[in-house]
Order: sequence, then C-alpha cells, then structure tokens
Amino acid sequence: MADDYNLKPRSFVILGLINEKMHEGGCHAYDINKRIEDRGMRNWTNIGVDFSLSTIYRTLDRLEKEGLVESFVEKIDNRERKNYKILKFGYDVLRKKVYNVLNNYIGRNDKDFYVAFSMFPILLPVEQIEVFTHSLEQIKKHKKELEVMLEQMLTGFPTMPVNVTGLFIHPIKVLQTDIDFLEITLKEIKKRGGQIGPDAYGQ
Repeated sequence: MADDYNLKPRSFVILGLINEKMHEGGCHAYDINKRIEDRGMRNWTNIGVDFSLSTIYRTLDRLEKEGLVESFVEKIDNRERKNYKILKFGYDVLRKKVYNVLNNYIGRNDKDFYVAFSMFPILLPVEQIEVFTHSLEQIKKHKKELEVMLEQMLTGFPTMPVNVTGLFIHPIKVLQTDIDFLEITLKEIKKRGGQIGPDAYGQ
C-alpha cells in the first residue's frame, strides 16, 4: 500500500520527474539527468552532488522492480531507447509523500520540503490548502513557544549575552520568514483556485 511505502530522497526526486512527463508518454534517463542539471537539483535536494547517470539508472531499476514505474522501449532513428512512465501505485506513493512532507513541515531546513513544494500541484486544491494551513499553524505555535521562553529568560536575567539569546532570536526570525512565505503561498493557491502553472497566470 502507498501508506506503507518509504520513498527515499533519490527515489522521491526521480519519481517526481517521471510524473512530470506523465501526459507526454514517459521520459528517459538522459531527460531526467538534464532536468536535474538544469534545475541545479544536486544542490537543493538530498540526492547529493555525486548523483550520476548510472545512479539514475539504478534508481529507475529499483522503482520498476518495486512496481512504481514501468519501462518500455521506443525506436528513434533505428536506435532503441528505454523510457519510463509512472504507474498508479507510484503516483499514489508520490502524492502521499508530497502530502506528508508538506503537512509536517515545521520550519526546519528540510530539503525534502523543497522537493515536495516543487511538486505540490499533484495535490487537489483542498489538500494544498490543508497541508499549508496545518504547517503554518504548527510554525506559529513553535514561534510563540520560543518567544515565551525568551521573554521568561530575559525577565530573570536581563543581561543575558547574545550567544545565549541568539539561540532564540535567530529561529524566531527564521520562523517568521516561513510564516510569511506560507501565507503568500496560501494566498496564491486560493486566488488561482489550486491551478498552479503557466495557464493560471495567463502565459
């Protein structure tokens, strides 16, 4: 079942890239590698800078063996090329992963969040609003807790040095940035009715 499948970071990225081409009949390893390079994904995801073409093939083989994708061969200029397309099980696993990562985001530096965020249109509009609203509430709660702790500490020790207070001030500022970002995201989703893409922006 999709709920029980543990989609690891490299498989998460590859499966998402395959899903992007779902309506184009699939994609091949070189196309996946090119999109990874064009988007600089080795730098802002958990796949690692050493994620080579051979590693992409190994990941594709594992996804196929586990029933998330299937391969087919097409002939181009008398050459055979192996393509991959996502299966229903793979699509369900991907949706579940995106939902869980976004729903449980609490403002930490989580590279899975960036991957899931780039794929959030896979969710229904109501799910998009649900996950970002839940995340926003959790982050606001955490920020409030830190603010109370800082206030209590300064009440007892008003001359506390910055190397101590900074451990509260910095995460509070970072969490406020996350709050601003998620509020903007929710506003855009609601304004576009969940349609996120060039068509929704009249391009």
